[in-house]
Amino acid sequence: MPRSRINVNFIDKTSSIAANILLRIIPTTSGEKKAFTYYRDGMSAQSEGNYAEALQNYYEATRPEMDPYDRSYILYNIGLIHTSNGEHTKALEYYFQALERNPFLPQAFNNMAVICHYRGEQAILQGDSQIAEAWFDKAAEYWKQAIALTPENYIEAYNWLKITRRFE
Repeated sequence: MPRSRINVNFIDKTSSIAANILLRIIPTTSGEKKAFTYYRDGMSAQSEGNYAEALQNYYEATRPEMDPYDRSYILYNIGLIHTSNGEHTKALEYYFQALERNPFLPQAFNNMAVICHYRGEQAILQGDSQIAEAWFDKAAEYWKQAIALTPENYIEAYNWLKITRRFE
């Protein structure tokens, strides 16, 4: 049974009803409707922590979805799940794919920076300061891009860039 039919939360039910009405009245192709349904079910599963189900729905949503902007959010959410699962290399791949389709996703740049910063910290723990600096420089690069898109966000990242003298 599609997830959109088993929501028990009142807000989820209301949102599902509104989304279904919009899908009926807004002129969209059957492929777009199918992609949206999978995407919505993926978001619902993800919010409940059902990552395997969410991934399955997101992968299904990528098949019919041709719009690069909409596809970027699907890919971004796949990256989020891989990040949550500790699969950082896969996550970075999906964030890159999302940004190829929509370069205005500051949250993707931020998440990439967080992963790079984490890898820098891991390199320090392993005693490799040279590798750590390379990861921190990469993190700085991504945070600068996120901040350029949304200057009022990512205050902690901005402060880290200033403290480490990586902000130009």
